[in-house]
Amino acid sequence: MNRQIRSYVLRQGRTTAAQQRALDELFPRFGIAFSNEPVNPREVFNRTAPLVLEIGSGMGETTAEIAQHNPAIDFIAVEVHGPGVGSLLKKIDVLDLENLRVIRHDAVEVLQRMVPDGSLAGMHLFFPDPWPKKRHHKRRLVQSAFAALAARKLAPGGYLHAATDWPEYAAQIDEIFSSNSLFEKHPQEKKSRPVTKFERRGIGLGHAVRDLLFLRRQE
Repeated sequence: MNRQIRSYVLRQGRTTAAQQRALDELFPRFGIAFSNEPVNPREVFNRTAPLVLEIGSGMGETTAEIAQHNPAIDFIAVEVHGPGVGSLLKKIDVLDLENLRVIRHDAVEVLQRMVPDGSLAGMHLFFPDPWPKKRHHKRRLVQSAFAALAARKLAPGGYLHAATDWPEYAAQIDEIFSSNSLFEKHPQEKKSRPVTKFERRGIGLGHAVRDLLFLRRQE
């Protein structure tokens, strides 16, 4: 994939003292440093369990809640924004979540370089930046190349669960994954998940939220 075009902009949001303390003190415990070498989930979590990758965990409320309610599954959250990473690290510490770790880096590069092929039981993509202006659509994360990358990293039978409150972006996600022969659309189009901060904001603005669920076919 061409990484000259990023699907995000690093915002200069204020990092609170508590978030910075978490970045300094908790990342060495609950974070995974970006590397060009594949990560070994068994070494990270000291067990063998299904692994789910979340792309863009935001401030981490939803991520932590999902991990807390699914102790038999291991989760890696990928987020670029410091305040969000710090906030999630605090939640991991307070809730004693042994099944959740964080990578602070570009998600596509993490997938390309750190995630072994066929290793993921699932991927979560909740409310990615919709880049609503037409001239910015090329910045959207979900493109054909991303679907191909996701297919390579998901194990057969693994799932990709996306959610957005932008109908046009939902249609694009649907079209891209439906046109990839390695995916089949789940008729349910929904896995149980908590309501996210971005979802509440979208609902407040009158946006309709759509979930899309795709399964990685057996080759």
